Amino acid sequence: MADVNHTAFRPGTFLLVGIPGLEKFHLWISLPFFSMYIFALLGNLVLLFTIVREQSLHKPMYLFLSALTVADLLLSTTTVPRMLAIFWFRVGDISFGACLAQMFFIHFIFFTESGILVAMAFDRYVAICNPLRYVTLLTHSVIWRIELAAVVRGFSIVLPALFLLLRLSYCRNRVIPHSYCEHMGVARLACTSIKVNVVYGLTVALLSVGIDVVFIAVSYGLILRAVFQLPSAGARRKAMSTCGSHLCIILLFYVPMFFSFLTHRFGGHSIPRHVHILLACLYVVVHPMLNPVIYGVNNKQIHGTVMSMLSWMGSQRN
Repeated sequence: MADVNHTAFRPGTFLLVGIPGLEKFHLWISLPFFSMYIFALLGNLVLLFTIVREQSLHKPMYLFLSALTVADLLLSTTTVPRMLAIFWFRVGDISFGACLAQMFFIHFIFFTESGILVAMAFDRYVAICNPLRYVTLLTHSVIWRIELAAVVRGFSIVLPALFLLLRLSYCRNRVIPHSYCEHMGVARLACTSIKVNVVYGLTVALLSVGIDVVFIAVSYGLILRAVFQLPSAGARRKAMSTCGSHLCIILLFYVPMFFSFLTHRFGGHSIPRHVHILLACLYVVVHPMLNPVIYGVNNKQIHGTVMSMLSWMGSQRN
């Protein structure tokens, strides 16, 4: 029987089980996930529409924010509808190609979004530490190149992982104990050695994300130094208020990721598997939901523009 189970082949489909150990609660778990997904869609679409429509928001900070909004929309839409299909209808079957495509887009969006957050930190650094050159340094063409560089970097990082999965021979076991396809979840179904996959995934994650975090930390270190050199408390408060939303989004993006990564690597035996999977599922929907809320509440220009648009729409109905 063991020989049959370990016969190497490439499966036509995989089976996603949702959140293992909590299958009987899937229907109840789906309710907050569905609500958060709808809020994420509406919030990001409103934010994106506001930035595109309002000419006064066509500034570097908001153009980077629009790219972040698109990434959030893609991340949640790539994962949550499939999750809800598992929770509601127990439709966990996913083709081999669709699983690899989902894996590619999830990781690609993650690394691209990390690059955009670095660009936003650079934007705040130039705006506060070198304000006289802000407009000349961050022109629209420069912004598009930076965003394109983030996209190309994300693509370049994830593409080798895709080929590393394609080279593997898979066993008869096709069950993935997760709600979506991710690199190591698929690799663990292989009969052949996945050492290269493990080393590549760990090295790339630590180097790329580590460099991004260091760059952001250095940027904000220089920003803080410049802010504390300002003559008045009002000027310092105004300068820091422009960074508040970005700092919240950075913490929301990186802290859960590092927590999940560290507990998975070093606390795997003490933390149940369903907790890891639930955190991973929350990660792809919570920060896309909260990002537009954070910017809508903390940023007076966006908040004012959205309120003006809603008032105008209300007057048009009357």
